Amino acid sequence: MAKNLDKEGLSSIADNYQLFYIDLWGVVHNGIKLHDEAIKVLQEINKKSKDYVLLTNAPRPNSTVKSYLEKLGMEKEFREHVFSSGQAALNYLKKNLIDKFFFHIGPPRDFDLFNDFKKMKSDNIKNSEYFLCTGLFDEYNKDLKYYKKLFEDNLKKKMICTNPDLIVDRGNVRELCAGSVAMVFEKMGGEVVYFGKPYSEVYHQAINNKNKKVLSIGDNLNTDIKGANLLNFDSLIISNGIHKNEIKEKGIDETSKSYETICNYIQSELRW
Repeated sequence: MAKNLDKEGLSSIADNYQLFYIDLWGVVHNGIKLHDEAIKVLQEINKKSKDYVLLTNAPRPNSTVKSYLEKLGMEKEFREHVFSSGQAALNYLKKNLIDKFFFHIGPPRDFDLFNDFKKMKSDNIKNSEYFLCTGLFDEYNKDLKYYKKLFEDNLKKKMICTNPDLIVDRGNVRELCAGSVAMVFEKMGGEVVYFGKPYSEVYHQAINNKNKKVLSIGDNLNTDIKGANLLNFDSLIISNGIHKNEIKEKGIDETSKSYETICNYIQSELRW
């Protein structure tokens, strides 16, 4: 059973851990503004000289995420702790696929992910050697029908997915993410290589976590909590995020069970 920390706060368990993986979207901000209480948590973790990573399934390099957080008003001392799924994917691409032609699936705002090898971007899907999926095209972002048609004759190509999230809430608006497109491709028989939570590589790339007692904090059972479970980290679910309505209706234990995950702790919002 998940222990509720709403009364005692994160401060009641913080000394038990040496390293914190903290999700950004849904925990520290909502896509529009920072959460003040979450920022206080980062300040307190800093005071205790604990290690932490702001680990995000953002399909863009660390530098872009840091710039975005700066615009939201986050101080530099916190931004330095960012690590993104996009950065993990970029490290892999530079090492393994830098000289291969790719077809990009996602909006133009994600182009900075492949700035260093943009000459390899193919506008013709047939001429590409792999798919690089960072999200949905702006003109086809409401449902997934277009992508089923797009992939029909291209299932032999491999897809690199830079964000395993299926959905995200931008303020009060729910949006589809790259993971939903990748799922369509996978269900049709295509092969997908994922970068980001819950897959272990992003955790290991972000920081040395060897022999450390770890708490992973996030609002997504499919990514934040499942990733923690797979790596035997303790986990804290923020209930006012993606699963807000499910948790309100069924409670956290039944909800987490339906996603085949286990949560150690629950808070309505991240609060010290």
